[in-house]
Amino acid sequence: MINLYTAWISMLLGSVAGAVTGMFFYNKDFLGGYSSWRRRMIRLGHIAFFGIGLINLAFALSLQALGIAQTPAAASYLLILAAVTMPLTCYLSAIKPYFRNFFFIPALSTILAIILFVWRMYER
Repeated sequence: MINLYTAWISMLLGSVAGAVTGMFFYNKDFLGGYSSWRRRMIRLGHIAFFGIGLINLAFALSLQALGIAQTPAAASYLLILAAVTMPLTCYLSAIKPYFRNFFFIPALSTILAIILFVWRMYER
C-alpha cells in the first residue's frame, strides 16, 4: 500500500516540478540553454518523478492483480528509495555535477526491486 502512496506523491511532485520549471522554459538560455547539463538534469529530475512513480504504481497494482497478499518488503522499500533518490540525484547533479556519481543508487535500487518482484511472482 505504501508504494501506491509513493506513486501518487511522486506524480504530484513531478507535476509541481514541471509547472515550476515550465514557467521559465520559454527562455532559450534558461539554465544554459536547451542542451546544457543543468537543464538536462532538471528535465530528467522532473520525468524521474513520473517514471519511478509509475513503477511504484505498477508494483502496487501488480501485487493486487496477482493476489500476492504479503508484499515483498525489500522490493517495496527499494522502489521507495528509487523514487526519492532518482529525482534528488538529478537535481543535485544539476547544481553540482559531482553528484552524478550517485546515480547508481536509484538505478540499482530499481533493478534489484524488479528482480525481487519477478522472483517472488514466479515463486508462488
